[in-house]
Amino acid sequence: MKKVLAVCLVLVFVSVVAAAEKNLIALHKDMGKLSNKECLACHGNIKNDVTSNKKLKTYHRVHLESKLATPKNCADCHQSVDLRDGSAAALRKQVDPQLCAGCHSGGVKGAKILYAQ
Repeated sequence: MKKVLAVCLVLVFVSVVAAAEKNLIALHKDMGKLSNKECLACHGNIKNDVTSNKKLKTYHRVHLESKLATPKNCADCHQSVDLRDGSAAALRKQVDPQLCAGCHSGGVKGAKILYAQ
């Protein structure tokens, strides 16, 4: 009887995890429609991340805390996220550098120039 109960619990756990994974993939597929509040509910730790040089802020903090007229919504840069790519490097590649260039090539007064015009 204990073995049957244990097997049932394992099956329930596996099905819940599988359902959650599918929901996360679906949620991130519509990334462009999410608010910062929705993103930061799970990813709020990015606001506290630090660089190896404590005098510098991470790019997430710079953008979320900026006083400039730059995009401040997660979805402005992360317009889509495909969790199936499977690595942090793949997620970083999903930010189109042309979006960065819009502000960082002189498009927003006060934004640091990172791209030649």
